[in-house]
Amino acid sequence: MDILLDLLVLLLTFSYVFATILIPVQLKKRDKITKFQARKSVHLFAGLSVFACPYFTWPWWAVIMAGSMTILTFLSSKKSKVKQLKDLYDAIGEEAEEKVGRLMGPFNYCLSILILVTIFVIIAPEQLYFPIAGILLMIISDTLASVVGKKYGKIKIKIPWLSTTRTLEGSLVFFISGFVLCFIAFTFLGVSNPITQIHLTLEVALLYSLITSALATIIELASPSTYDDLTVPIFTTLTIFLITLI
Repeated sequence: MDILLDLLVLLLTFSYVFATILIPVQLKKRDKITKFQARKSVHLFAGLSVFACPYFTWPWWAVIMAGSMTILTFLSSKKSKVKQLKDLYDAIGEEAEEKVGRLMGPFNYCLSILILVTIFVIIAPEQLYFPIAGILLMIISDTLASVVGKKYGKIKIKIPWLSTTRTLEGSLVFFISGFVLCFIAFTFLGVSNPITQIHLTLEVALLYSLITSALATIIELASPSTYDDLTVPIFTTLTIFLITLI
């Protein structure tokens, strides 16, 4: 019965993910939305599939799911012989990815989810809310920061080693939304001290959320646009996990 339930969750999750990818791709092909809108739609909605992870009775299904999407994004390129994979690259590929001809941002996005889910399935399968919290920052905060920064950003932040320019408005949105997401993770998703299993107090949850969102904002600000999908969730999750040990 458990395997049937797992397969049902897996089927529903894959159906959801492919819908969140195919719909923006088709809308972009019909010029209903821009490439930027298509990419951010995929970035936001496909990543929410991580909420399925705690519902697998055999947690390695979560690793298989994340691994499948990592392979799919790796194979999506402008020279791919598979039409659907080429269409995906054409629909959401960024200018910064033209040199390599692959979806480096989405690949790093999926790779970070794969790395985090695999680590926690091995060391703490009952505490998958840790990587979920870090991934939520990448999924939601990064998307909001990009959209707000692009549309409303006026105050530019130029980082010497980055080719792209960030905005103060986008970074503030990242920090504020990150704080809210971290607070939700620490209070509603069950984040507690992994050793004592004592649930965090409201005051401690607020403090941890503030520290984590601030560090995540700095990491996002200092990371190249095609690599922040890798650096933000991994370092943020590591931060969340380590500070709960204090």
